[in-house]
Amino acid sequence: MAAAAALAAGIMTLTAFTPPPASPPAPAAPQIQRSLNSLVTSNGFPAALAAIQDRKGGHTRNYTAGVADRTTKAKVPVDGQVRIGSNTKTFTAVVVLQLVGEGRVSLDAMIDTYLPGLVRGDGIDGSHITVRELLQQTSGLPSYTDDEDLEPRYYEPRDLLDRALKHKADFAPGEKWGYSNTNYVVAGLIVQRVTGRPLAAEIDRRIIKKIGLRHTYFPAPGDPTIREPHPQGYYQDAAGAPLRDVTEMDPSWAGAAGQLISTNSDLNRFFSALLEDGRLLPAAQLKEMRTTVPAGAPFGPNTRYGLGLLSTPLSCGGVYWGHGGSFPGYETRGGATDKGRAANVAVTLQPTDPKAMPRVEALVDKALCSAG
Repeated sequence: MAAAAALAAGIMTLTAFTPPPASPPAPAAPQIQRSLNSLVTSNGFPAALAAIQDRKGGHTRNYTAGVADRTTKAKVPVDGQVRIGSNTKTFTAVVVLQLVGEGRVSLDAMIDTYLPGLVRGDGIDGSHITVRELLQQTSGLPSYTDDEDLEPRYYEPRDLLDRALKHKADFAPGEKWGYSNTNYVVAGLIVQRVTGRPLAAEIDRRIIKKIGLRHTYFPAPGDPTIREPHPQGYYQDAAGAPLRDVTEMDPSWAGAAGQLISTNSDLNRFFSALLEDGRLLPAAQLKEMRTTVPAGAPFGPNTRYGLGLLSTPLSCGGVYWGHGGSFPGYETRGGATDKGRAANVAVTLQPTDPKAMPRVEALVDKALCSAG
């Protein structure tokens, strides 16, 4: 059914991106706005939003294009809230790595150390899967989002895990890399078991409040709304089909893998803070997070995956660190460089045109490589 298809695609798909050839830095503002406008006029996104944080003092420029609501034609709110999908994985990984730094979790301990007997299935054994393999997507656990009957309703994390365990393992732990949302559901359950508090409470205490993310939150159980000004999110069954408003949806099916709501500027603040030694993670744990392996589909050929963190090459040299996220109605891409520049772009449709998302990703590259 359409709802199940939307959920299955929601936090899994990140389009392959090959950076364009290097070009000299150019003033950022005009070209960013032109590119954002083009996403609306040429690629059919109802709305597009961007926030660019420069290297000097963290000054942020915000941009918008399109309309927030296709029916009312309301203006797009500057730095409006969106569902950030798999960017949530980085938040979850940070909490786990903070617990590693506190000596309460070991990256090389088996899942059974914290969740004895819980992760069992066909070719699946939690006594042979490490915490590191969960965070690095090398566990072989099948993704619960592959279930065709996944519905936009309330789920407990255990419900999501049980769905995954109905399927055979994708591969033996550590054998290769394979993107699975189940890895982060299990990581969230480990956080809950070790701390005695829900993952949402730990993300709020350890990250959101700590670095002042004023527009980021983990929706409460059963809450389908977006609290602050936001553009509506849309879904399309196929090319040429009408767009349906899917803004209000219980996001618990995404859980620790994709439930958070945030803004572009808050994401910039988060990824910038993450790259600063000691601000969110001790140096040893940040080094572990940034130790990467080659990533396969749905990522590009030069993208590498760390512990809940992606490195993506820039056309101007070097890489940026981020994750990106997909959720029915919304796509977000972006991250930060070691030099302190950050950029995030959000659009309000998961496009059916395979050429659309590479243009969003190219805009992130342009923003991070531009002067200004």
